[in-house]
Amino acid sequence: MTERPKRLNATFVKAVAEPGRYTDGRGSFGLSLHVQRSMSDRITKSWVQRIRVGGRFRYIGLGGYPIVSLSEAREIAFTNARDVRSGTDPLANRVRTARTPTFRDAAERVIELNARSWKNGTRTAQIWRARLEAHVHPTIGSTRVNEITSAHVVDLITPIWTTRRETGRRLRQYIATVMSWCVAQGYREDNPAAADVIGAALPKAGRTVTHQRSLAWRNVAAALGRVRDSDAAETTKLAIEYLTLTACRSGEVRGARWSEVDADSAVWTIPESRMKQGRPHRVPLSPQALDVLRRAREFEGSSGLVFPSVTGKVMSDGTMSKLLRENGIDGTPHGMRASFKVWADEQDVDHRVSEFCLSHVVGDESVRAYARGDLFEQRRVVMEQWAQACQGSAVYWSHD
Repeated sequence: MTERPKRLNATFVKAVAEPGRYTDGRGSFGLSLHVQRSMSDRITKSWVQRIRVGGRFRYIGLGGYPIVSLSEAREIAFTNARDVRSGTDPLANRVRTARTPTFRDAAERVIELNARSWKNGTRTAQIWRARLEAHVHPTIGSTRVNEITSAHVVDLITPIWTTRRETGRRLRQYIATVMSWCVAQGYREDNPAAADVIGAALPKAGRTVTHQRSLAWRNVAAALGRVRDSDAAETTKLAIEYLTLTACRSGEVRGARWSEVDADSAVWTIPESRMKQGRPHRVPLSPQALDVLRRAREFEGSSGLVFPSVTGKVMSDGTMSKLLRENGIDGTPHGMRASFKVWADEQDVDHRVSEFCLSHVVGDESVRAYARGDLFEQRRVVMEQWAQACQGSAVYWSHD
């Protein structure tokens, strides 16, 4: 039999095979090694701490040997004793820790909670899951949220941050959102992904912003003429004209429905569910834009879409871009909004009016609380002037 030392040591713990309870001696905070023999004659060893909590003795399992070494068991026993002295119940902490979710589980819970309130909730949830699965879960997905540090987040995001800044920014935002929920649930006390926490640790140099290619506004008329002369589907060509004349986003135009258009009042009202800012947007329609809608009526189907694809469904995101590219037009559909903005600035159009035309948020929250109008009539004048500018010297809008 291995000689029993006054205080346990690593050699004895490894060699002992006689079933029994072996205390760690004085000053061990109640730590002991329990050796047992199973029915299959297999020896198992585990650490147990006997400690007084709330006036009575309790036994706390600290894990099995050799997964938990002697030095680790002593450290855990010391921490438990310190917690008891400060009035904390270590058993309650263990229960709380056992219930703490992994990051993957917490993220899924956050997605489920927000999917109904997110704009395009199903699609947004799919994007969250795909990005987290590709970039986050392989690293910290199985880690309990109370164990994740800012260093984990910085190490995870930095390689992406330096090559794909926007993706890195979104991932940090996703992690921060999940961690905010964890703080609210009491799983941790801080947010390791908050911008003010890790902002200084992320690279600052080399940041590049890629803008959508846009045409000089004086070239817009010629570009639209080239679009009309192309062999593309008529609804695609009309969609590009309408997008340019209204200065709206591609998705807003591709998803436009006849039920949103009031031709008599020359107003197109885009519902909040299809707007980036989550609020409805009224678009004043110039005579040229109304002419585009008149021609689009010839291709009206059962879908209710103003500019349906050849299959009758919503036109894909790349269809209009492809038409411009194949016809040698060095711009993008979204870039037409930039062309409008440059024109508006050169014509000294009031900044607030041109921003409302683009459905941008104007002013901070306190300013918006009082300025609740949308300058609609001023915008109608501007959009009619813009339509005339889009005619240029050629008459592309007259179809007798």
